[in-house]
Amino acid sequence: MGILAIILFLIIFLLILRGYPVAFTLGGASILFALVLIAFVPGTMKFSDFNLLPSRYMATVNNTMLMAVPLFIYMGIMLEKSGLAESLLETMAMLFGKFRGGLAVSVVIVGALLAASTGIVGATVVTMGLISLPTMLKRGYNTELATGVISASGTLGQIIPPSIVLILLAEQISSSSYGSTKVNVGTLFQAAIMPGLILVAAYIIYIILIGIIRPEFAPPIDEKEIQALKSEGILGRVIKAFVLPLLLIVAVLGSIFAGVASPTEAAAVGALGATLLTLVQKKFSYEILTSVMRQTMHLTGMVFMILLGATTFTLVFRILGGDEYLSQLIQNANLSAMWFLVVVMVVVFIAGFFIDFIEIIFIFIPVVTPIFDAFGVDMLWVGILLALNLQTSFLTPPFGFSLFYLKGVAPPSVTTTQLYRGIIPFIIIQVAVLIIVFLFPDLLYIFVEQ
Repeated sequence: MGILAIILFLIIFLLILRGYPVAFTLGGASILFALVLIAFVPGTMKFSDFNLLPSRYMATVNNTMLMAVPLFIYMGIMLEKSGLAESLLETMAMLFGKFRGGLAVSVVIVGALLAASTGIVGATVVTMGLISLPTMLKRGYNTELATGVISASGTLGQIIPPSIVLILLAEQISSSSYGSTKVNVGTLFQAAIMPGLILVAAYIIYIILIGIIRPEFAPPIDEKEIQALKSEGILGRVIKAFVLPLLLIVAVLGSIFAGVASPTEAAAVGALGATLLTLVQKKFSYEILTSVMRQTMHLTGMVFMILLGATTFTLVFRILGGDEYLSQLIQNANLSAMWFLVVVMVVVFIAGFFIDFIEIIFIFIPVVTPIFDAFGVDMLWVGILLALNLQTSFLTPPFGFSLFYLKGVAPPSVTTTQLYRGIIPFIIIQVAVLIIVFLFPDLLYIFVEQ
């Protein structure tokens, strides 16, 4: 029966690779597989096993942790409509543009601020691609460096809280655990701060080094242009560009970390704050509100359909004893907890070349969590390692979504080959940060309340 569970896992993985929608593949393939077993392999499953599904579905839908998902999605899309990114990029360019690589450093800092404000990768990459890429190319930036910086900076929302990835990881780790392993979203947010800061610092250091080693790759902005920007009133622009989004970040993350609000309550504050910020920027309208709500419902519906499909897969997989079978294989192979973690990280990294981060979370986490549970591994640490690993799935060709988003808005002169070459150094940086967190897990607890 354990082998049958592994066969089910492989069937689903292959179907998703062929391009079938994950929302229906997870649940549909699992139910069809179970029906075939009931009909042709007596003793494996029974029709009564399906009686467990309604209660599992309702537990998923009623999960208050997951209420934060549509609220954070709304917050991110509304902020994207507010013109926040344009204001931040123009102000950062004014402050850092006179240095070699200053424009690229500005993109990284803005990417980090947008990550802490929105967490929506597609919106961040598209916005920065439309605004900063033409500017960087016009100023003589190397195409590979410019596209790499924008693509990588746009993915920071996957690790810097509030992050949809972290919410889904926390939910799946907690629901897939047999033991007492429960990962709180707020704690996962706190643990992600230091890796996020290290990643931002690593990007900036790389850009500075490129500016020193290959100065023609990252020239400064002409002094006359900077003076022209400053003449418009530097203090007012800085205050308008930074104070409002920073207030929103403090309201959302500060309330979570201070224990004043749960992540779901803080998400509601963020959604309201994003709407007010759009009003202040004079970008709010009925059309904008309608568009934001439709996009929010579309993305939320997709996430919850995948969740219900993953719940069905997990039930069938466990009834067939897949988790126990894998545990026995690990024990027979004499793999230690650390080596098993290394294997999981390598498999997730490779899977990221071919499938989406949501698919990876809902396929792999229910399978590996019980094994980590048995080993007694710190799941907060594992969760952050997985989040860092999943972040690379947005960058790794051929299916890196960050590359797709940027290619869609890049000038015709920018080729796909240039996009792929430009992202390689940043993938290496991300893997290096992943290894640092793997070797020094105590870094995660700097901002975590003991």
